[in-house]
Amino acid sequence: MAATIFSSKEERARFLRFALVGIIGAIVDFGIFNLLTSLFDVEAVTASVISFIAAVSSNFTWNHFWTYPDSRSKTISQKLVQFALVSAIGLAIRTPIFAGVEKNLIPILEKISLPSSLTPIFVGHNLALATAVGVVMLWNFFVNRYWTYNDVD
Repeated sequence: MAATIFSSKEERARFLRFALVGIIGAIVDFGIFNLLTSLFDVEAVTASVISFIAAVSSNFTWNHFWTYPDSRSKTISQKLVQFALVSAIGLAIRTPIFAGVEKNLIPILEKISLPSSLTPIFVGHNLALATAVGVVMLWNFFVNRYWTYNDVD
């Protein structure tokens, strides 16, 4: 499946746009996550869910108008519901990955000498979030490409 999707120049360009949208989403995700955990003392898993929802909203908007502008046979509502469902499943995949990596990584980081501006919790949270985001990005791309945006040649 991946070999087929990347064999076309147009699909490679679409994947790169999707990845750039993902980077924007990751900035939204990490930014909101770190604001919530650092400034507002929101529990990390809860902050991860909130930041994920904000990132999904950003990603849907960018993907609708930029990555898949030629996807117009479905209504925006239909695509939003499909995108949200794929994202909710992505959240169900992401949350245990985040929680598991965070739980195991922070004790390791507490034994390592980090720069004074970086705490083991901060580094652990962000590495766990990066791991979870990477896994879910692949899920989101392939499922959205073949289901949400299956009307694009």
